[in-house]
Amino acid sequence: MGAVKTAWYRSFQAVFNIGARCLNWRKPIPFSGVGSIQKIPELLKKEMVNKVMVVTGPTVGKRLAPKILTELDSAGIAYTVFAEVEANPSVDTVNRIQKLYRENACEGFIAIGGGSPMDAAKAAAARVVRPNTALNKMAGLLRVGKAIPPYIAVPTTAGTGSETTIAAVITDTETHHKYALMDLHLVPKYAILDPEMTRELPPKITAATGMDALTHAVEAYVCWTYNTKESIRLAEEAVCAVFQYLERAYRDGNDMEARTQMLIAAYKAGFAFTRAGVGNVHAIAHTLGGLYNTPHGLANAVILPIVLEDYGAAVEKKLGHLAELTGVSVSGSSAEKAKAFIDEIRAMNRRMEIPTGFAFIREQDIPQMIEWALAEANPVYPVPVVYDEKRCEKVIRRIMAEA
Repeated sequence: MGAVKTAWYRSFQAVFNIGARCLNWRKPIPFSGVGSIQKIPELLKKEMVNKVMVVTGPTVGKRLAPKILTELDSAGIAYTVFAEVEANPSVDTVNRIQKLYRENACEGFIAIGGGSPMDAAKAAAARVVRPNTALNKMAGLLRVGKAIPPYIAVPTTAGTGSETTIAAVITDTETHHKYALMDLHLVPKYAILDPEMTRELPPKITAATGMDALTHAVEAYVCWTYNTKESIRLAEEAVCAVFQYLERAYRDGNDMEARTQMLIAAYKAGFAFTRAGVGNVHAIAHTLGGLYNTPHGLANAVILPIVLEDYGAAVEKKLGHLAELTGVSVSGSSAEKAKAFIDEIRAMNRRMEIPTGFAFIREQDIPQMIEWALAEANPVYPVPVVYDEKRCEKVIRRIMAEA
């Protein structure tokens, strides 16, 4: 049965790859550099948005969002603020944003923060244009089907890539299940990559979100299909930038060159995985977010080297090339260079005090984790190695054992 399932998944992916090349893929229009948030009023006026819905979280809402609200005030643009988005945003939060948007006759969205506010705003935008459709009915591929209102993404972390993606990941608080809405209509219109918005990011979050960007780029790069010349190039550029600039940003949050380059790397990695897909790292990481509220970037950082090691020969050639591009290893066999690349990921994690595993995973939760991870990954994700229940359990137990 395993061989039959694998053949079905690969057939699905091969057909989807052909169909995907006919879709209207696009990237948000980016504006980068110190002070780029000042472009926001001009962009809203261009989109004829007179009142905008600002979506953010409690901390960013107090410390960073006022910088943008001041710009809106100066330009005479009205706004309504929702500043209660939690980590791993819930269905209830999304529905509250949608309700507030309609009650205040808003005409567009500004999402300020990491992946959670951006995902919540995307999902709320989907509910705005599909008010009679529950979120879980739009989960999966291409189920939104309508253009959302003008959407400006302002990342305050350099990692999630949500400012570029087709996805909005939402948590059902009743079942603790995370699921994704994935539709080309959810790609933001504009991405504002202002390093000043990441200046105050604590080292711990800088590290985790930066490794999130690395995971996006690496998983997109090692997938077996879906990739294009552009996604391959952007993934390579993102990996090299993360290796060069992440630890600089981690050590010195005021290093604006490093902050800028990490925002650009996250943007590139975001488009790479939007076009090419992710894999088993993300599928397992999402189960930890749903069950234990584990920050997504942290989960990815811990799981990435474990899964890459588990893939073995299936990814050695591609990881070996990344080792050459980053300067980690330029000689030896593909297997040796791949090992050096994975070892360097582990070393980066260690230098930034990211744990090697998670001891909090409960034995009784493993069957649920396996079920959710396999359902998410298959048949859509073009993973280098298709996991069955036994192999997925082996990886989860490694995550536990390496804590």
